[in-house]
Amino acid sequence: MRTDTTPKLLLSTAETARALSVCPRTLFSLTAPRGPIPSIRLGSRVLYPVDRLRDFIDAQTGETEGRADA
Repeated sequence: MRTDTTPKLLLSTAETARALSVCPRTLFSLTAPRGPIPSIRLGSRVLYPVDRLRDFIDAQTGETEGRADA
């Protein structure tokens, strides 16, 4: 259990799939280079940058204004 309040910068595959409401298999098919969702490899782990996920969601919905960090 995390006790610090530092926001996560990277999400695991399971966390990202849960956040996007898709199954991990669908997430893998949408992950670059096959799809538009960016990821990074850290050792053997595939991780998803939170800020890039927000950019992806904004691009899908056509929203870029109104975000405090945009």
